[in-house]
Amino acid sequence: MTSFVAHRNGRTATASDLTPLAFAGYAHFTALQVRGGRVRGLDLHLSRLRRASIRLFGQALPDDIVRSRLRSAVENGPADASATATVFSPEGEFTLGDPDVAPELLVRTGPPASGPAGPLALLTVEHERVLPGIKHVGEVAKTYFLRQAVAEGFDDAAFVDRRGRLSEATIWNLAFWDGDAVVWPEADVLGGTTMGIVRRQLDRLGVPQRTAAVTPADVRALEGAVVMNSWTPGVAVNRIGPVALPEAPRLLELLHQAYAAEPLTGL
Repeated sequence: MTSFVAHRNGRTATASDLTPLAFAGYAHFTALQVRGGRVRGLDLHLSRLRRASIRLFGQALPDDIVRSRLRSAVENGPADASATATVFSPEGEFTLGDPDVAPELLVRTGPPASGPAGPLALLTVEHERVLPGIKHVGEVAKTYFLRQAVAEGFDDAAFVDRRGRLSEATIWNLAFWDGDAVVWPEADVLGGTTMGIVRRQLDRLGVPQRTAAVTPADVRALEGAVVMNSWTPGVAVNRIGPVALPEAPRLLELLHQAYAAEPLTGL
């Protein structure tokens, strides 16, 4: 088996299949970690793709087709892998779009990932993502602000919206700890699949959660923060802007416990 697989509509993608997509920016995707050929939160990934497709293309591929094409790609690679499922229109971008043209699916797999060890220091920058509820491609700002953060001595960047609220980080959701409850930022953010997994499992574990507006100034009163994405349910954050934070091992323990409680599902 190869360590990298690319399938377009369920078959091995050729160079001619991929060339038109190299710089295409009107598409959306979901990222998955595959372990033993199975994934966590499959329902959340399918729902994300379905809702985004309807928003961008006016129609969505049936879940069973998406699942079949994911399975085909995963079965052609290692049992443990990272996978990305990207939905796009064969008409490309900068077109009016034909509602009768069905979207297509590109699935790529590669080596598994578990994220950085942390803790991370986050530079705060003023930024709001376009269509924040959709995990879409072509977001140059994410890499730009990451590189800006590193140039200024940080590890990554966190976004502050026009109302002064922390929302999310470049490729991460943010979560905070007040000593008793997990605090999710109140802002327009992409609801991550890992975030969705953690939230429902924390509910089942009886762990308090709340949503609140969190500004950079509010961080001083909190007892910890993390970032999470498809790689990991929690990496400690020890600084946001100039404010130092404790690493909150209890928060990390709860998030990883919640994630581990989510069953792995076969494709």
